[in-house]
Amino acid sequence: MPHVPASGDSAVVRSPEVAAALANGRPVVALESTLLAHGLPAPRNREVADEAEAAVRAHGAVPATVAVLDGVPRVGLDADTLDRVCEGGLAKLSERDLGAAVGLRRDGATTVAATAALAALAGIEVFATGGLGGVHRGARESWDVSADLGALARHAVLVVCSGVKSILDVAATLELLETASVPVLGYRTDAFPGFYRRASGHPVPWRVDGSAQAAAVWRAHRGLGASGGMVLAAPVPAAAELDHDLHDRLLADGLALVAERGVTGKDVTPVLLEHLHAASDGASLTANVALVLANAELAARVAVALSGP
Repeated sequence: MPHVPASGDSAVVRSPEVAAALANGRPVVALESTLLAHGLPAPRNREVADEAEAAVRAHGAVPATVAVLDGVPRVGLDADTLDRVCEGGLAKLSERDLGAAVGLRRDGATTVAATAALAALAGIEVFATGGLGGVHRGARESWDVSADLGALARHAVLVVCSGVKSILDVAATLELLETASVPVLGYRTDAFPGFYRRASGHPVPWRVDGSAQAAAVWRAHRGLGASGGMVLAAPVPAAAELDHDLHDRLLADGLALVAERGVTGKDVTPVLLEHLHAASDGASLTANVALVLANAELAARVAVALSGP
């Protein structure tokens, strides 16, 4: 598929559809690819790739799934390149890994941090994902803090998500976002979402009750000179929320499994998520997919509101 270089940087290319939409002021929503390559099992991952893009289109925006293929950062994928992402074997790329992947001509799926960086470079302001990375449990000893948080502080992208994964230290993550001056909005909720659970037990500083309000806050944030991003946190749909007791039991078992195996760093999250998917008889997978699709829809509505007067 021919691609169009992103304005100001020939190393980043946009699909013709995405380039045309941005040139004409049409709403565009960025989507990450690590969810597809590392977060969901096959063949469900390929189905979700299409479903997420369809959700964005159904609500009036153009989807732009982001990945690095053959050493080229691509913003907007076609069916063939989505197949490549979902077939597996791609490296997991955070923002720090982009230069190496490009310079060495490697393939890679982009995390929240890498997707935010490339979306901003391509001129896309709205990005939908599942859950943010954050401060890991035990970070006082390990210093294990996701690069997603630093990326949000640097890149002007509004990230629609369902909070941070419940396997993380939610309180410390919210504190770090505050320190980094990243605003956190709750979408129709006063509670910060807990990914598989609608509430994490922590409040959000600000609440919005519609896409127009979210767009107004983002415009004001940017208009006042803020250079970084913003979090719009929406709870998982109620029908798909994971049972609280089941969630807590599986999380405890998963953390014990990680400790037993000696898993550390970026490998912790995929191991825990795989355990949750397997041990919940698919309930966590159902929740994961439901929140991803709901966030794609919400991001599209916000992007449409931003594209208006």
